[in-house]
Amino acid sequence: MISTITRGEILFGLGKLAPGRRRTELEAKAQKLFAALPCEPIPPDAGDRYASLKIERHSRGRPLDENDLWIAATALAIGAILVSRDSDFRGIEGLAVVVP
Repeated sequence: MISTITRGEILFGLGKLAPGRRRTELEAKAQKLFAALPCEPIPPDAGDRYASLKIERHSRGRPLDENDLWIAATALAIGAILVSRDSDFRGIEGLAVVVP
């Protein structure tokens, strides 16, 4: 599954690319990904986890980007394994991260 926030991040990144072959190829890959994986809505519990995670990260002086907070909170709320190369997700207690 893919989170709503992650889908938005992918589409935003694609929208920033200049028109051309690379963008077209990446858009095709994104559409295949979207077709293969259901888009998971943000469950209510993700809001609770978001708040706790944001407080904890700020208190340690290690804030996260807002979208990263929501992605992590959603993964924690639904018990999902997060697949990401983003090192910001490392060290979040209880979050299982796999680097592709």
